Amino acid sequence: MTDGPGSTPDMPSGWAAEQPPPYGGAAGAAGPSWASPGAGAPHGANPSAPPPSAPPPSGPYPSGPYPSAPAPYAPYAGGQYGYRAPDAPRPGIIPLRPLTLGDILDGTIKLIRSNPKATLGLSAIVAAVTGIPAAIGQAISFGSLGDLMADPYAADTANVPIAGLAAQYIGTIISYVMTFVGTTVLTGVLTRVLGRAVFGGRITVGEAWRLARSRVLALFGLVLLQALILLLPLLALVAVFVIMVAAGAFDSMGGAAAGLGVLVGLLFFLAYIPYLLFFYTRLSLSAPAIVLEGRGVTDAMSRSWRLVKGDSWRVLGILLLTAILAAIISGVLAIPFTFGGSLLGMLNSDSAGGTVIAALLLAVGQVIASMITYPFQAGVTGLLYADRRMRAEAFDLVLQTAAAQNQSQGWVHAGIDDMWHPSYAAGTQQGSGPYHGAPPYGTQGPNGPYGPYGPQA
Repeated sequence: MTDGPGSTPDMPSGWAAEQPPPYGGAAGAAGPSWASPGAGAPHGANPSAPPPSAPPPSGPYPSGPYPSAPAPYAPYAGGQYGYRAPDAPRPGIIPLRPLTLGDILDGTIKLIRSNPKATLGLSAIVAAVTGIPAAIGQAISFGSLGDLMADPYAADTANVPIAGLAAQYIGTIISYVMTFVGTTVLTGVLTRVLGRAVFGGRITVGEAWRLARSRVLALFGLVLLQALILLLPLLALVAVFVIMVAAGAFDSMGGAAAGLGVLVGLLFFLAYIPYLLFFYTRLSLSAPAIVLEGRGVTDAMSRSWRLVKGDSWRVLGILLLTAILAAIISGVLAIPFTFGGSLLGMLNSDSAGGTVIAALLLAVGQVIASMITYPFQAGVTGLLYADRRMRAEAFDLVLQTAAAQNQSQGWVHAGIDDMWHPSYAAGTQQGSGPYHGAPPYGTQGPNGPYGPYGPQA
């Protein structure tokens, strides 16, 4: 059997040398004798005798199989034969089909490599600004520990570690607040960069900010509401304990109060971890829905809930793996600077210059770690959102059609950002932009899903 039309080079054993003409050939073109092995031989006939001559077939179809018939299917991987779907187009960082874990991680790396200024550059700026207070607090803390190591018997050494720890905690709190603001804005900008990179387009930092700035307030509202939902059980537990302590409920219990408190806390955390993971997973795609679809806070949370539903375990696994990888990358990149800054801060505690250099080393380590982990986590979340839309809404065909139009015109139109609008989901009318007026998703023209849409149903 061959991969295409044509005669087979070798005649299979058991077949006559003369074979019937191909379908559509002249009726008299066949040789004087042709027969399949054992066909038409009377019972008891000598099998070694030459086959009897037979007249040409009278009908349009021959009675025997064609040894030269072309293979109906081409071979695919593994050397087997069968139908093989065409490869999905890949105009940008991912193939336009439902994604595997490898596609998501590879697409995230390609996002960072193809847009270094908008990903690494912005992440470095945000990390540098937000990490300075924490680095200063850590440097002061290490300096106080250095004073304690230099003179452990000094009269006032009991107050030195307390001052250092206070400086470290204050700096950390300030950094957390600044990080909250910075990463919220950064998430919006990086999501816009990713939305264009899926189609192979690039976007400047200024253009990404122009497209994302109208969604910043919604992102802040989303982060605050999500934090409230995730921390609500903890706040309730703390409130209960404060009320009980204020009422003196533990005074009459004596030493048993401490054991009861530990037991209640342990049981609470065992119940809180599933709660935390459940809501964190179901609400994980809210930020891309706000930025790319232009939804409000509660609407985006409902959208994320619907997209994740039915695939929660897979989404949770990818998110946890991403967090683990980000922690490992951050630790590996920051360890040399953290070690150097800590050592320098303790050995030069009496020098203002040593404290400043220690703070700079700690800040540099934080910046280098964050400039990689911020876009990495934002990229995985954005591609998970795209994957869930392709799986739940067959959105890959919409993206393929838009990519085909981009390829035909030779460049990526800025209006491609409109393709993420919810009106382009399955069974809805198309939105605005250069693709306005196209029929609903699901209709196909003569060229299939890779070509233009056909007439509207």
